[in-house]
Amino acid sequence: MRKSFAIISGCLVASAFSFSVAETTQVTYKSAKSTSSYYQMAVQYAEAIKAATDGNISVTVEESQGSVQNVSEVPRRGQNYLFTTPPSLVKQAKMGEEPFRASEKFNDIRALFPIPSLNMQFVVSEASGVKTLEDLSGKKYVIGKGSFSSRKTEEVLAALGIEGVEFVDVELNAAIPAMKNGQVDGFTTASSWPTPNIVEVSTALPIRLLQPSPEQLTQLGDPVVTIPAGTYKGVDYDVSSITLPVIVYTTTETSDEVAYTLTKNYWEAKTALSEKNKWWDSVQAELINNAETTIHPGAMRYYQEAGFTIDASVTPQ
Repeated sequence: MRKSFAIISGCLVASAFSFSVAETTQVTYKSAKSTSSYYQMAVQYAEAIKAATDGNISVTVEESQGSVQNVSEVPRRGQNYLFTTPPSLVKQAKMGEEPFRASEKFNDIRALFPIPSLNMQFVVSEASGVKTLEDLSGKKYVIGKGSFSSRKTEEVLAALGIEGVEFVDVELNAAIPAMKNGQVDGFTTASSWPTPNIVEVSTALPIRLLQPSPEQLTQLGDPVVTIPAGTYKGVDYDVSSITLPVIVYTTTETSDEVAYTLTKNYWEAKTALSEKNKWWDSVQAELINNAETTIHPGAMRYYQEAGFTIDASVTPQ
């Protein structure tokens, strides 16, 4: 069953763009599982915008199974559809690669702004006896049905030559009770830290966070992040892992004025967002240059006004 969190938020009044108070603009923000940090981010963003505006845009935050679903829904969605995903999935969709069905609509995807990056977090119970990624061989492990986390976990383990892991085909929400009951040994989540589902499981039983060795991190070739000691109960050591950018996208069906207002509001609300949760501190404007598609012209207008440095590869023609 799909959950949604409706928030009425407004747009800041811009000299060239304004909305009639009598005509509310409806926007859908397709996020992630309701227990994830990314769903919380979507809600925090909408609440911060609401506090700074006067209610001319209504943002509905929708729960999702993950980034693959978010991108897959582009062909059947209309205007004012916002969604989050790592840029790599946008590239795959535009090329018609699995798990996506080829559609010209994917070429209409446009970038708005970056949000906190994905960090691959490999979680196991202490009772499992697992201490390294190699120890996952022969263990029951949840990687998140239909999510980016599942695809990236399989990619990482294959690249490192780790075989024999028994993947349990359930959603990440089911991993927490299953781990508490000893039915699975652990799970992977791709999210910012602290991640709510890891916080929850760490309060119920002792856990470990696995990390690739320095040699494995070099082999994988992705950017590296350090999750500080003490982020989760009982994990009193720094954890190194790989990280991937995440961007909020829309399509060409969204008007320039809506894209401009949503982007402007986001950056002007960032200080307030950071005061609510420190994961927003990691967001830097240059992350938009990873978009794998061009920036929406309305959003680009704001970046030009703000003096952001934008690469030619993502600049609209």
